[in-house]
Amino acid sequence: MKRVLVVYHSQEKGNTQKMAELVAQGCCGVEGVEAVVVNVNEQRVTMDEAQNADGYAIGSPDYFSYPAGNVKQFFDDILLASWQGRKTLEKPCVTFITHGGKGAADQPMEKLATSCKLEQVAPLMSCKGAPESDEAVAAAVDLGSRLAQHLVLRHIKTY
Repeated sequence: MKRVLVVYHSQEKGNTQKMAELVAQGCCGVEGVEAVVVNVNEQRVTMDEAQNADGYAIGSPDYFSYPAGNVKQFFDDILLASWQGRKTLEKPCVTFITHGGKGAADQPMEKLATSCKLEQVAPLMSCKGAPESDEAVAAAVDLGSRLAQHLVLRHIKTY
């Protein structure tokens, strides 16, 4: 069973939480893939969880054109864990943001993923507010599905 760690930050409005749940739904819609969902506003991701994940889906609200501090902390944690010999980097990932305006946090999210040698298997998804339209819901589910399918196909190719 392949495991996707869905890491996100969400507060009272829950826009990013809704997106994370849809991405996780897309992951779980692929046979042989499960999703573990962690709101880093409520708890910090353990490096055991990160190491045991086959891929990451990472989401944040746009805070002044930058991801939430707790999401940045996740990137820092996996980098530091790798320096201690843990296998927390070089994994497939997808990223997503929610915003109330222009959504400028996309470049920092992509740079953080690249700095951690994460393989971005789909373009970052940006959503104004909560994913409520049929199109936004389908895109969020598809984002998770694309990551999960990549993990399954990657596994097949290695044997």
